[in-house]
Amino acid sequence: MHYTLSEDIKHILIALLIGAVIGAEREYRSKSAGLRTMILVSLGACLFTILSIRIGNENPDRIAANIITGIGFLGAGVIFKDENRVTGITTATTIWMVAALGMAIGSGHYQAAAVGTVAVLIVLAFLAPLQSVFERINRSRHYRIVCPYRNTSLAKYEALFKKHKLKASRGRQSRTAGLIEGNWEVQGPDRGHEKVIQELLRDPDIHEFDF
Repeated sequence: MHYTLSEDIKHILIALLIGAVIGAEREYRSKSAGLRTMILVSLGACLFTILSIRIGNENPDRIAANIITGIGFLGAGVIFKDENRVTGITTATTIWMVAALGMAIGSGHYQAAAVGTVAVLIVLAFLAPLQSVFERINRSRHYRIVCPYRNTSLAKYEALFKKHKLKASRGRQSRTAGLIEGNWEVQGPDRGHEKVIQELLRDPDIHEFDF
């Protein structure tokens, strides 16, 4: 297949544009991988694909195949675990998708790249409000309570969760010097969480409370 310099420039410019469009959306939402990151991922995947086709000879996919591995390491760097909550998965997946779009551009599949870009923007920008609705209906929170030890201490708070139609899964417990610590993963509607939090904040027996 014969390539010209103008084709290479066109590939690079389109890859830059796609990275900029998706990166702008990520930047607007103050994500860890924003405008510059997405542009560089798209450009890098595009250039590696072009080089793979050019110098791969009998195995034109040899270099391009390793893009996926490299992007996997990059994506892992934006995933964080805070207590029992994992964040950054959407950003990592977006990096992976932008690399795929860059590869599509580098190999000349413009229509696939265009449709893919539109699909990514729909998922990131227009499905976010729908996700918020689902979270309000069934939000997951981690509760940590430290209170004086009694035989019914933790059961009291589990009954409170149940009273407000929240589903609680008991986690780690520990007892030290007359105090007991309980941890729960609690799921349910926002209004239930708010009522529970207000009651817990007014509870004079609670020494420490995280949520």
